[in-house]
Amino acid sequence: MSSNGDGKEERSEGSGDDRTIQLQRNVKGQLVAHVDGREEPVENVRVARCFPWSREGEYVSICDPDGKELVLLTTLEGIERTTRALIEEELRDKFFTPKIHKVSEYKAEFDVVSITAETDRGEVTFQIHSRDDVRLLSPGRALFRDVDGNVYEVADFSSLDHASQKRIEQYF
Repeated sequence: MSSNGDGKEERSEGSGDDRTIQLQRNVKGQLVAHVDGREEPVENVRVARCFPWSREGEYVSICDPDGKELVLLTTLEGIERTTRALIEEELRDKFFTPKIHKVSEYKAEFDVVSITAETDRGEVTFQIHSRDDVRLLSPGRALFRDVDGNVYEVADFSSLDHASQKRIEQYF
């Protein structure tokens, strides 16, 4: 629950679960969940996407420290503003997946492809070994996993400039 400024309390409605949930941080920086039906708040809860690549705004699980699910949110729509912001912050920090906006350079040498790209997190250069390092999620969306295990996303191939499209079109 949180105050909306006029003394009334707001509650978060989880559409996948009949219970409501409210999150906050304690002095240790841990997430604390207040869940309907539980007398005591649950400290050090974890937030996880059930389908991290295909449905990133849906099916978010809130689990206790032992991994037992407290609430499953089928969508973040309708979640109280502060709780939603904490969920999105946790997911953003947990899934570091820069989104590629432009491919500046593409070089293939000795079975290694080097890609320099502008992303929402700055410029990066990464290497991939083969097509196996590229996962097509839909006709215009793909993930590139580099040799270090980092993942980069092209959210919409058609939104890239023409030169970027030419550099990586073989993967789409």
